[in-house]
Amino acid sequence: MNAPYDGDRGQGAGGGGSSSGPPVPPGAGRDDEAPDPYLQHAYDHDPYRSQDLAAQDPVAEALYDRAAHPPPPPGTYQEPQPLYQQPPAAQHAPDPRIWAQTPPPEPAGPSRHLPYGDKATTTQYVGVDDLVTQASDDREEQDAFAHLFRDQEGSGRPPGTPAEPEAAPAPEPPKSGGRAAGILKSSALMAAGTLVSRLTGFIRSLVITAALGAAMLGDSFTIAYTLPTMIYILTVGGGLNSVFVPQLVRSMKDDEDGGEAYANRLLTVVMVTLGVIVGIAVFAAPWLIHMMSPTIANDVAANSVAVTFARYCLPTIFFMGVHVVMGQILNARGKFGAMMWTPVLNNIVMIVTFGLFIWVYGSSADSRMRVETIPAEGVRLLGIGTLLGLVVQALSMIPYLREAGFRFRPRFDWKGHGLGKTMRLAKWTVLFVLANQAGVIVVTQLATSAGKLSGKDGTGILGYSNAQLIWGMPQAIITVSVMAALLPRISRAAHDNDPGAVRDDISQGLRNSAVAIVPVAFTFLALGLPMCTLLYASSGTEAARSMGFILMAFGLGLIPYSVQYVVLRGFYAYEDTRTPFYNTVIVAAVNAAASALCYVVLPAQWAVVGMAAAYGLAYAVGVGIAWRRLSSRLGGDLDGARVVRTYARLCLAAVPAAVVGGAVGFGLLETLGQGAGGSVVALVCGSVVLLGIFFAAAKKMRIEELNGMVGMVRGRLGR
Repeated sequence: MNAPYDGDRGQGAGGGGSSSGPPVPPGAGRDDEAPDPYLQHAYDHDPYRSQDLAAQDPVAEALYDRAAHPPPPPGTYQEPQPLYQQPPAAQHAPDPRIWAQTPPPEPAGPSRHLPYGDKATTTQYVGVDDLVTQASDDREEQDAFAHLFRDQEGSGRPPGTPAEPEAAPAPEPPKSGGRAAGILKSSALMAAGTLVSRLTGFIRSLVITAALGAAMLGDSFTIAYTLPTMIYILTVGGGLNSVFVPQLVRSMKDDEDGGEAYANRLLTVVMVTLGVIVGIAVFAAPWLIHMMSPTIANDVAANSVAVTFARYCLPTIFFMGVHVVMGQILNARGKFGAMMWTPVLNNIVMIVTFGLFIWVYGSSADSRMRVETIPAEGVRLLGIGTLLGLVVQALSMIPYLREAGFRFRPRFDWKGHGLGKTMRLAKWTVLFVLANQAGVIVVTQLATSAGKLSGKDGTGILGYSNAQLIWGMPQAIITVSVMAALLPRISRAAHDNDPGAVRDDISQGLRNSAVAIVPVAFTFLALGLPMCTLLYASSGTEAARSMGFILMAFGLGLIPYSVQYVVLRGFYAYEDTRTPFYNTVIVAAVNAAASALCYVVLPAQWAVVGMAAAYGLAYAVGVGIAWRRLSSRLGGDLDGARVVRTYARLCLAAVPAAVVGGAVGFGLLETLGQGAGGSVVALVCGSVVLLGIFFAAAKKMRIEELNGMVGMVRGRLGR
């Protein structure tokens, strides 16, 4: 140090102090000794003479720049004050067993900086005796770092301190992030439920087609059955599916009650709203049937059957909404399985209902039942069974909610609790769905008319719906499951203003789903014909072949359809529902225009095939627009190069696989016939060849997402 201890300054042998000048260094007054080089000019320039000596800082002293700060002029040195005071005596004598005493708490205010606070129970100092005594204690640790967790949680106590009763563990807050393994685990659970639901949905579709056929009677029931879903989505369904999940997540994070009051208000307002909608819809059923299909409405027998079916089916709107709200409440609490598994009950009830119809009246191929000959008791049986299925599906969610700790209590204090903001956000989603359903109405009208004009089974709206049901299965199993697990995480990242996390999660969702979506899309293109001749053989060969061609036309459109679904979740996470609305307007307009063009240009029996291809084309246009807008929203980077590279390499691997597999399947179908046996052989052999070539080509390209999925499957199988 350049500045000596203050007690040494100006003191002579007698201890008297002198303030007339700087102290004389040792040896400076003796002429016979050489000056010490380390003491030269040590006391000439003391920068601290003009400062408060109590504020000396050894670090600042070492860094002091003497050239920039010359010493004060002579005569300005002030008499220093004592730097050190005698510390007060300790209140208690030190304990010889403890080598360091617990420090006293710091005063309140910004100066508090102890890492463990001021509780003496949070820090334990033990002596040698304690260490020796406790060395033989066997303590089973949960993991290698459990002792760190115990120390930080304050489990250690000073000797003699009584143990404090443990408080009840607080519920874990929702994590703001997770690794891909957690996403894949949640997605696997939902995918399993969705797979079972879709498989039972296939069986339901097969039984409906076998009972009613693929002609006018089947089209009449299809329109009546899809009408409640359309009205539900038009009114509150779009908002419930997309807007309310981020709102529920925010209420759980910000509200003191964990969002329970908000969820109760939401469920109450949805129940009241849907009750009013059901009453209006049942009264307006004839007008709604006419809006959906003037072709059916202008046929007296078909219109009567369709209106009767609709009045049984329309009350399901209420139970659809209740089921979706309950499922979203569970999703926001990290419970993803119930919403995917409960639709299985609905499918089972409907399968039993239509099975009873077939048992009583016979299949369509045997009874040749038409809209003019179906009995009123048969219509009543099918209508009640359809309604009962949705009732069972909705009520089955209640045990899951109780298990998650949620109790429904109707609340009508809707004002001033955030529902207004949610409704404003949902406004654009309702318009979004309105635009989408407008395109659906156009396609329904055109497909119904084309089916009647062609005079062939399977070329109308029922064939379109059945093919679309098969085509949408991978989307619901894979993409929806992946994004249902990712959406709460994306919502939290958007709420925390972390665009990088949003981008990474969307990129991960796109790439993980593409591994299965791309090969399945090419499988539909290559093997759609044997697939439908196998599944819908009960409706006749002609109807099954027509559905097969429609499925092939749908095929590749599955890729942009899946991408569009993932990209739109990014806008919903930012509570931006206006952009998806404008995007869907474009998609619906392209779909309606292209479908109308196919209806005019193509022969009647191929018009619906062209409409299926137009559906995928419309979503390809929508993906380009949505991608550019979301990329701009996230700062110009949506990990596009990596995503496009993954899809391109998967498509390159799928093209030769589809060509070879499709040729094998078509050849076997023509050779063995289009019955059930030939269809099974063609489908199995073609699928094995297609997937084998695809897997080999993808492994050669070293597609990391495929390797990750294969590794996960092998881990599940224990190999």
